[in-house]
Amino acid sequence: MSVAAPIYCPALFLTAPASNQGKTTITAALARYFSQRGKIVRVFKTGPDYLDPQILAQASGQPVEQLDMWMAGEEYCQNSLYEAAKNADLILVEGAMGMFDGEPSSADLAARFGIPLVIVMDVKGMAQTAAAIAHGLATYRDDVTVAGLIANRCGSERHAQLIRDALPENLPLLASLKRNEEISLPERHLGLVQAAEVKEELETRFNKAIQWLQDTQDTDLLTLPTAIAFYPVMLETEKTEPLLADKVIGIARDAAFSFIYDTNILALESLGARCVFFSPLKDKHLPEVDALWLPGGYPELHTRALSENQSMLIDIRVFHQANKPILAECGGLLYSLESLTDLTGQTFPMLGILEGQGAMRGKRGCQGMQTACLPQGEVRAHAHHRSRSENTPEPIGHGRRQRHSAPGEPIFQRKGLTASYLHLYFPSNLTAIAKIFSSAASIDR
Repeated sequence: MSVAAPIYCPALFLTAPASNQGKTTITAALARYFSQRGKIVRVFKTGPDYLDPQILAQASGQPVEQLDMWMAGEEYCQNSLYEAAKNADLILVEGAMGMFDGEPSSADLAARFGIPLVIVMDVKGMAQTAAAIAHGLATYRDDVTVAGLIANRCGSERHAQLIRDALPENLPLLASLKRNEEISLPERHLGLVQAAEVKEELETRFNKAIQWLQDTQDTDLLTLPTAIAFYPVMLETEKTEPLLADKVIGIARDAAFSFIYDTNILALESLGARCVFFSPLKDKHLPEVDALWLPGGYPELHTRALSENQSMLIDIRVFHQANKPILAECGGLLYSLESLTDLTGQTFPMLGILEGQGAMRGKRGCQGMQTACLPQGEVRAHAHHRSRSENTPEPIGHGRRQRHSAPGEPIFQRKGLTASYLHLYFPSNLTAIAKIFSSAASIDR
């Protein structure tokens, strides 16, 4: 229930008919364009995603949050938008997949929060058909508002004119963006390359992207949209108690382990924990901590360095033998196994605090939304990996898939270790998270 007057802020929701239409590139370009003009731009990314938010945070100079009603809850999302609107001059939301894909979809989110949609479409190889697709998307449901079309990878002004003339009057062409490979964002096997690895290159691409936007013959995209109302909400979820008061949690963070939601760190801090960061790649020893979080990332790209850092491996093994809490997610799970075979086929010893071997498997992988069914409680999560683990022990349970009855990812617990391919979204169940990171999580199986 709303408890105060709304705050008004310009906002746009960038969506598309499918993936790989250029949403992230255009969202980043818009964020940099307006931030360079002194505007505070807050960007949200729908669904579970670690890589796009890194790019968007660098482009905007502001933190980027996930916006997903299934993972976080409707009220949590509403409150996040309201808090952003307090200081922002513009809110941008980047959708995932196609406009109506997923549960909830981009259209569902836009409809719920009243944010006008902008359709981003790669128009290479079509003209009037692009207008027909955009018109179909805009009229498919009557509870969404579509502000216009961005024609990406447009071949010429004549190409743009054909699309412009075919669009209905109430669906304008906001921008016609020329084909330009110099502004495309670098990718690898799980998606975009991490921003920290290509920071200077990204700056060059952002600067070129601003000129790319300004070269369009249609300039409506370069003016702030109409402000819309964002309403506060009294969160009725569990009251945050300092269940982790005086606990120090060590979080692995470096080029190998970086799939970390900022909201997860804030969740730990709201529970009273103090978070410190360390690098399994470069640091020789663990910091003095009460619990460990080994998040996902790209350990498969750093197998030799991880394996050769013997003093760190020994410290974590001793920590585990002391029955202290460890949460290992996806890449952290691979690090916890006895060995990991990388993309080149080379195998290296890892921590060995969980039986089994990990190996990369090329382009085939697993992804999707799941609920982690833990003894400590259910936590919303997702999976996204292109590896396999073999000869692992009997799991204590499996994730529950959002839209399929088959068992999800296996979940393991040994002493204080909780390990799975699942990436947990901490705010979905703070009590369960507190138990995982406290002595209550220690289960000797």
